[in-house]
Amino acid sequence: MRWVESGDVRLALVEEGDPARPTVLLLHGYPDTHRVWDEVAERLRDRFHVIRYDVRGAGSSGAPADHRHYDLGHLSADLAAVLDEIGKPAVHLAGHDWGSLQGWDAVTRPGIRERVASFTSLGGPGLDQTAPFLRHGRPAEVAAQRARSWYIGAFQLPVLPELAWRTFVPAMLERTLRLRDGVGPRPGHPAATLARDAANGLWLYRCNSAGRRPRRDPRVDVPVQLIEATRDSFVTPALLASLTRWAPRCWHRRVVAGHWAHRGRPGVVARMIAEFADHVDGRVEGRVDGGGVEGSLRRARVVPGRGAFGDRLVVVTGAGSGIGRATARAFAAHGAEVVCADIDAAAAARTAGDIAKDLSGTAHARWVDVGDATAMESFAQDVRDRYGVPDILVNNAGSVVSGPFLDHSTDDWRRTLDVNLWGVVHGCRLFGAQMAERGEGGHIVNIASMAAFAPTVVLPAYSAAKAAVKTLSECLRAELAGLGIGVSAVCPGLVSTAIARNATYVGPDLRGLAEKGAELRGYPPERVAAHILRAVHRDQAVVPVNTEAKLGYALSRVFPGAMRGIARLSAAARNL
Repeated sequence: MRWVESGDVRLALVEEGDPARPTVLLLHGYPDTHRVWDEVAERLRDRFHVIRYDVRGAGSSGAPADHRHYDLGHLSADLAAVLDEIGKPAVHLAGHDWGSLQGWDAVTRPGIRERVASFTSLGGPGLDQTAPFLRHGRPAEVAAQRARSWYIGAFQLPVLPELAWRTFVPAMLERTLRLRDGVGPRPGHPAATLARDAANGLWLYRCNSAGRRPRRDPRVDVPVQLIEATRDSFVTPALLASLTRWAPRCWHRRVVAGHWAHRGRPGVVARMIAEFADHVDGRVEGRVDGGGVEGSLRRARVVPGRGAFGDRLVVVTGAGSGIGRATARAFAAHGAEVVCADIDAAAAARTAGDIAKDLSGTAHARWVDVGDATAMESFAQDVRDRYGVPDILVNNAGSVVSGPFLDHSTDDWRRTLDVNLWGVVHGCRLFGAQMAERGEGGHIVNIASMAAFAPTVVLPAYSAAKAAVKTLSECLRAELAGLGIGVSAVCPGLVSTAIARNATYVGPDLRGLAEKGAELRGYPPERVAAHILRAVHRDQAVVPVNTEAKLGYALSRVFPGAMRGIARLSAAARNL
C-alpha cells in the first residue's frame, strides 16, 4: 500500500503484479473498500498490473472535511490523481456499484477518457446514462427500477440512515450476501470499518442526486464492457440494456450471480475483464480458426438491429434435415450463430450453406455421431475451441425402429438408445459442463416426442428412449436451475419430415402407412422450430407440439388409463 494525495484527502492505493504489464484499475462500490476485489485481483495479478484504492471516506483513505466534496467532480479528481501516480498512458478500468457509476462519469471527462483503454461496468449504471431511461422509458420498466432503488430516497433522510448503519443494517448486509449472492463474510469484506464507511458514503447519494449536479453528455467513446449480473437485486435488465445506446463500442455479457458478482463468481468476472482487456489491446491467446474467446466477444458486441438471438451461439444436432434443419435456420433468422451438426456431413454442409446464402447468417457444419461418446467429446471440445461455449444446445438427432417389441433385436434396441437417449446424455453432459463452468447461463433443448407419454405398440424402443429423455430433462432442469441453465423437453406429435421414410421397420411393414400419416397430418418442421425458440425465450419445461401431442399430454396427466386403453385398441386394430 502507498498513499496518493488528492486535494484534502489521502487515498490508500494497493498495487500488485508486474508494472511492466498492462494495468487494470479496479474501483469498489458502496459500502465496500478495495478488499471486495480480493478474489478478482488474485486471479488477475499474474497477467496484469493490478491497482486498487479506497475511495475517499472508505477504508484506509481519508474523508473530506466538507461533505459536499463527495460529488463526482471530486471523485474524478481522485481518479486522475491515481492515474498520475501510476504513470501509464492508458489503463483498463473496471468498476462495481458506485465504482461503476464513477467510471461512467469519468470516461466522459476530458483528461481522463483519453487515459482509459477500456471500461468494464458491473452492477452500476451511470447517472447521466440512467436519467433518459427514467424520463422516457416504458412505464412498467421504470417503475420496476424505481422499486429496486427505494434505498436512494431513504438515504436522503437526515440522521436515520447513519443510525441504521451503526445498528442493524450491517447484519442485514451479511444476510443479503449469504442468501442472495451465496457468499459469506471473510476477512476484509465486509470491512471492519463498515459502519463508518457507510455513514460517510451516504454523501455519495446526497451530493449526486438529481438536481444537485450538472448534467453531462452521456455519450462514451471508450470501449465499454457491460457485465449484467442476472440476479442483481438493485439493477433491472431493462435499465442495463438502455445503457448500450450511449456507448457505440459496447459489449454486453452476463454472469449468473447476484449484485456482488465479483465475490460470488470471481473467476468469471476476472476472466471477462482479462478477455476484454486482451481484445481491446489486440492480444488474444489460444486462437483456433477465429478462436473461442474472439467468437464470444464478437457475439457480445452490441450491434443495432441484431435479432433476438443475435448474441447467442447455438449447437443443433441432426441439423441436416427435418426439425434440426428448420431449427438451425430459425435461430439463424433471429441472428444466432449456429453450429449445424449431423452424421451426414454433406447434409450439415447444405444446411450451413443455405443459412449463409438465404439468410446471410453465420453457420458452421460439423460431422458427429451423437451415439459415439468419443466422437461427442471431440465434437464438444472442437466447438469450444473454434467458436466458444454454446449458449443454446438443441439435442435433436434421432432415429426410429418401428415394430412390435418381440420383433426388436438387441441391435435394434442398441441403435435406438444410442442415438435417441445416449446422444442426449452425451450432449447434456459435455455442453452442460461447459455452460456451468463458464458461469454465464445457457439453455438445453432436448427433443423428445409425443411417444414419451403416449404408449404405442409399434414404437417400444423409441418410446422408452423418448420417455427417458423427457424425465432426464426434468431432472436436469432442477439441477441446473441454480446455474442459470434452463432445460426444455420439446415433444412433437406427427411432423412432416423424412423420419418415417428413413425408419427401420421390423415385423409388419408399416412404412407406407407411416409415411401417409405424416403426409396427411401436414405439420411442417418449421412450426416445431418456432416452438423450440419460444421454449428457450420463455424457459418452458415441457412443450407438447401440435394438437395430438397436447391432447396426449393432457390425457397422460389427468386420465393415464385412457392412454393405456388407446394403446390396447391400436394393438387390437393392428391384429385385425
